[in-house]
Amino acid sequence: MLAGIFIGGTVLLLTGFFFYARKLERILGVTGERETPAVTEYDGVDYVPARAPILFGHHFASIAGAGPIVGPVIAGLAFGWLPALAWIILGTVLIGGMHDYTTLIASIRHRGRSIGEVARAVISPGAQKILLGFIWLTLIYVLVVFLDLTATTFTADGGVATSSMIFIALAVLFGLAIYRLRLSIPIASLIFVPLIFLAVYVGQQAPFDPGLLPRLGDSVHLADPTKTWIVILVLYCYLASVMPVWMLLQPRDYLSSYLLYATVLLSAVGLLLGGFAVTYPAFIAFNTPAGPLFPILFVTIACGAVSGFHSVISSGTTAKQLGKEREAKTIGFGAMTAEGIVALIALATVILLASDGAIAAGYRAHEVSAIGVFTAGMGRFAAVVGIPPELGAKFGGLAISTFLLTTLDTCTRLGRFLLHEFFGIRKVSARYLSSLITIALPALFVLLPFKDAQGNPVPAWKAVWPLFGTANQLLAGLGLLIVSVWLRRQGQRAWWALIPMVFMFAITFTSLASLILGGTQSRLIELIAVALFVLALVVIALGLRVMGRRLAPEPPLGSAATAAVRTEGS
Repeated sequence: MLAGIFIGGTVLLLTGFFFYARKLERILGVTGERETPAVTEYDGVDYVPARAPILFGHHFASIAGAGPIVGPVIAGLAFGWLPALAWIILGTVLIGGMHDYTTLIASIRHRGRSIGEVARAVISPGAQKILLGFIWLTLIYVLVVFLDLTATTFTADGGVATSSMIFIALAVLFGLAIYRLRLSIPIASLIFVPLIFLAVYVGQQAPFDPGLLPRLGDSVHLADPTKTWIVILVLYCYLASVMPVWMLLQPRDYLSSYLLYATVLLSAVGLLLGGFAVTYPAFIAFNTPAGPLFPILFVTIACGAVSGFHSVISSGTTAKQLGKEREAKTIGFGAMTAEGIVALIALATVILLASDGAIAAGYRAHEVSAIGVFTAGMGRFAAVVGIPPELGAKFGGLAISTFLLTTLDTCTRLGRFLLHEFFGIRKVSARYLSSLITIALPALFVLLPFKDAQGNPVPAWKAVWPLFGTANQLLAGLGLLIVSVWLRRQGQRAWWALIPMVFMFAITFTSLASLILGGTQSRLIELIAVALFVLALVVIALGLRVMGRRLAPEPPLGSAATAAVRTEGS
């Protein structure tokens, strides 16, 4: 039964957290005495210590987005549920959680700077510059995918659009209540969390009519209201990225987490009590229209198993807000474990619905989206506990759109961090121009028309997803390379990071090669694939050269000296 698959997968994920994460904590020498960068570098804008529940909510919401939902749905429809299930569990426990936790600790030990700054410290300034360029290009792809998915969701469901706008306003009020009126988190939560769920109902009573949006042009492509929503979302991302974190980022992500918790709880109850049988095939084929299982499975399910984007979040915003080092295990490894559970739920919706051939056929014809599969499954789970399926589906849609918004403005903020590091900018006021530069390119990219191999129009996110997943996983390999070099300089032989690193490089270079040699319908996508390929090779060469040399070690992992600045040129 479907409940057995979900229970077994969840138990394995939680076992990995309770045992493997604890072992990593000992290896990394995590203590409760060392001050974190949020305290030592406090600036009131980006470096602001956050209480653990708020920071967990921010981190969880930022790394989740639509990744752990879209990837498992695509892979489950292509290859069957068993390969997807195996990769979600093994990837989360052995690679994803370890990757997120170790990159967070490495950043904390280097003043909360990005993974690029850590590369500068342990490899070379050149490695930093190249890696920053690689990460920035990867963020562009993240923004393209999530801008298109969010705008598509708002166009398809005006109720979700209305609820999302109300949610943003509530988040700002929550931030003011916590940081200006000094309300305690429990009291503020008792007030605002019910209002978040009320926003779901209000949105369905007053759905936004996409016909009210102005059109960007007379052509069929630009007259689509989705394109107008993209422009609105770009403006939102810009404003959200330049605001102090306490005003929108922290409170919005904290409140967002309750939506995802409720989504997980509702789905779990529906799965456990629904008595759903498993009729969908465990394995379909190794070679499918989507490509061969290796490497496509491993780059399609990214955020639900392992994601290089998480290292950018960990070292970009989370490390600057972590109040106590001991909380890094729960926030880093724990949030990845929770994301793995979300991926299991997304896969369960495929098993539940895809036995109906109409779902798979509709998806291939672009009539049913991956998010549509998930929300339909949410409706089935909600019906088990007496909630109307339509309302359950709407709730699932709001949860997804909320996390998409979270990832969008977090990515924009991270993009400006990277530009500041690349050019050595220290002025806080420079955030206005750097945020504009970061969001401008994906805005133009996502407004372009895309076609599939047969010349049929396809959504931008679907055209970009193969390269998005590949770049994301390649970044995970580079993050593990930097962690491995850092640990090597501590005198440790981190085979537990090196072996996953080699695996990630194997799948991503195979995928990149197929994208470059096989050709796509977009010359721009091919050019960026070549650029990512070359940049990654250079970083790998620099990292391996350093690992082969005898270097002056950094202070031991458990010593207080590791709290000092280790970056050159800071």
